[in-house]
Amino acid sequence: MAVGDTYRALHQRSLSDPEAFWAEQAKAIDWTRPWDKVLDASKAPFYRWFGGAELNTCHNALDRHVEGGRARQTALIYDSPVTGTKKNFSYRELRDHVARLAGAIAAQGVGKGDRVIIYMPMIPEAVMAMLACARLGAVHSVVFGGFAANELATRIDDCAPKLVLTASCGIEPGRVVQYKPLLDQAIELATHKIPRCLVFQRPEAAATLVEGPDLDWNEAAAPAEPHGCVPVKATDPLYILYTSGTTGQPKGVVRDNGGYAVALAWSMQYLYGVDPGEIWWCASDVGWVVGHSYIVYGPLIHGATTILYEGKPVGTPDAGAFWRVVSEHKAVALFTAPTAFRAIKKEDPDGKLLRQYDLSKFRTLFLAGERGDPPTIEWAQKLLGVPVVDHWWQTETGWAICGNFVGLEPMPIKPGSCSVPAPGWDMQVLDEQGRPVARQGEVGALAARLPLPPGTFPTLWNADERFRQAYLADYPGYYKTGDAGFIDQDGYVSVMTRVDDVINVAGHRLSTGQIEEVLGSHNDVAECAVIGVADELKGQVPFGFLVLKAGVDRPKEDTVREVVQLVRDRIGPVAFFKTAIVVPRLPKTRSGKILRGTMQKIADGQPWKMPATIEDPAALDEITGGLKTAGYAGKD
Repeated sequence: MAVGDTYRALHQRSLSDPEAFWAEQAKAIDWTRPWDKVLDASKAPFYRWFGGAELNTCHNALDRHVEGGRARQTALIYDSPVTGTKKNFSYRELRDHVARLAGAIAAQGVGKGDRVIIYMPMIPEAVMAMLACARLGAVHSVVFGGFAANELATRIDDCAPKLVLTASCGIEPGRVVQYKPLLDQAIELATHKIPRCLVFQRPEAAATLVEGPDLDWNEAAAPAEPHGCVPVKATDPLYILYTSGTTGQPKGVVRDNGGYAVALAWSMQYLYGVDPGEIWWCASDVGWVVGHSYIVYGPLIHGATTILYEGKPVGTPDAGAFWRVVSEHKAVALFTAPTAFRAIKKEDPDGKLLRQYDLSKFRTLFLAGERGDPPTIEWAQKLLGVPVVDHWWQTETGWAICGNFVGLEPMPIKPGSCSVPAPGWDMQVLDEQGRPVARQGEVGALAARLPLPPGTFPTLWNADERFRQAYLADYPGYYKTGDAGFIDQDGYVSVMTRVDDVINVAGHRLSTGQIEEVLGSHNDVAECAVIGVADELKGQVPFGFLVLKAGVDRPKEDTVREVVQLVRDRIGPVAFFKTAIVVPRLPKTRSGKILRGTMQKIADGQPWKMPATIEDPAALDEITGGLKTAGYAGKD
C-alpha cells in the first residue's frame, strides 16, 4: 500500500458520504438522545450537524470517565512557574469541583442558554468555569484575562451575560495585572448591566469587592449543592468566542455542542496520535480557540491528561521552560505556536538547555497559529529528533483544516506545508474571479467547499447575515478562509499568507510568506516579517523586518545585505526586495500572530488603531522608529 493510501481512502469517504462517516465517528461520544439526521441541509448554507440529538459536553469530558474507570487518573496538571505552584486533579476531583461550581452559578439564576463571561488567567478555576457552564447548558464566552476594558465592554454588550466569572489578577513575568479594575471599567462602559460577578481571590493580589454585585468565589462555591449535567441539543451553542472583525466590531464565533465533541474526539486520536490515559500539553491560553479545543475539551473528552501551564516559553525562568514541562510531566506531544519556538531559537539557538532534560517519552511537536516557517521547523526537528507537524486552522473552524494525521497514518513532512486536508474539508484554490486556478501549485485564495465538517462554526452570534457576507458571499458554495496558498501534486496544502498579504509588485503577485521563508533561512535570523509598502513606480514593494539570534555580533548591515541577495538568488529580481531593517522584536498579538497589517499601515503613513490583542504596545513604537530611519512611516 502506498504512503497516504489509508488517509486518502478515509478522506474520500468523508466527502462522498459525510453522513455515514460522521455517524461512525460519533460513536465515541455519549448521547442522551440520538440524532434524527446527521447533516441537516434544509437551511443551506446554514448547515447543522446531528439535528435532534442531545448530550452534555461536561458529562463527556468528566462524568463518563469517572463512571468508566478513570476516576483516579489525573485529568489536569497545573504548572505555574510564575507563582511556583504545581497541582494535579484526578477526574473525580475535577468533576466534584466543577459540579459544585455549577451549583454556585445556578444559584445566581443562570440556566440553559444563558450567557456567562469568563475573564480569567491560566489557573485551574478557569477550566472549571468553562466546564461548569457546559454542565448547566449555559453558553460561556471566555475573554482573555487582562484584555482592555473597552474590548471587554463590546463583548458584554454583544452577548448580554447574566454573570461574569473572574479572578483578582493575572501574573506576568515581573508584574501583576489587576483584573478587577479593568472589569469594573468595562461594566461601566457597557450598556448591558451584569447583575453578578464571582471573583476568585488570588493570594498575589486580592481585589476589592463591591457589596451586592460582587461575590467571593470560594464563599459562593463552598455551600453550593453539586449540580448534575443538563442535556442540551447537539446544535445548541457551547460557547461564543470573539475574534477581531474588520469593522472594529468583534465577531462572535458560535460553537455547537455535538459536532464539536465528535470532531475533537476524532482529532485527539488520529491527528495528534494521543491515546486515552496519555499526557498531552497544549501550550496556549484558554482565551484562544486552541485553548478551548485542546487544553480543555479535546483531551478531557478523549480521557487524556491535560497540562495547564501558566508561564512563557522564555523568561519563566529561561528558554528551557518547555523542555522542563515536557520532561517533568512526561508529555507525549506538545502543541504550541511557531512564535514560541522562534523565541526559544532566538535565546538558545544551539539547544544547550535541552540537554538538561529527558524527553524520551516525547513523540511529536505540533505547531499552529501562524505559518510554521521552514527554518524553524527544520531547527526544531534537528534539535528534538521527532516529527514537527505544522497544521492549519482558525478560530472559526474549531479544529484543524489541514494536518499530518500521525495517529492514522504518518505521511512525509514537507516544511512550509500544513500537509493534507482533514476529514470533511474539500479544499480548493480559487482565482480572483472565484474559479479554480488553472495550474497546480499556483497561489490563490484557499476556500473550502460547503458544507463544513462538524466542529466548525455554524454562524456568528446574533449575526447570520454578517456570517453570510463575511465568509460565504465572495465565493458562492464555498467558505472563504481569508488565507492564500497553493496545493501541490501530492495534495499537500501550503498556506503562504493572508489574502491581504499577497502583494502586487509591478503586476506580479507575490506572497510575503514566500519571501519570509528565504529571510528566515539566513543563519543570523531568528524571526522575520515581510510587508508590502506603497511604491509610486511598482505599486508595492516588499519590506523586511529581521530579529537576530542571541549572540550574533557581526554588523547588522552585513546580515541585511546578505538577505537581500538571498531573495534575489532564490526568488529573482521580480521580487524587487531591496530593503530590510533589524528590530529588537516583532509586534504580536497575545496568541503569537505578527501584526503585519498594522505594520503596513504605519509604513504607508495611514491611520491605524492599536490592536486590542497586542502583547506589548511598545513593540509598535520600535517598529515605527525603524521605519522612520528607513524613510517610511509618515514620510513627506
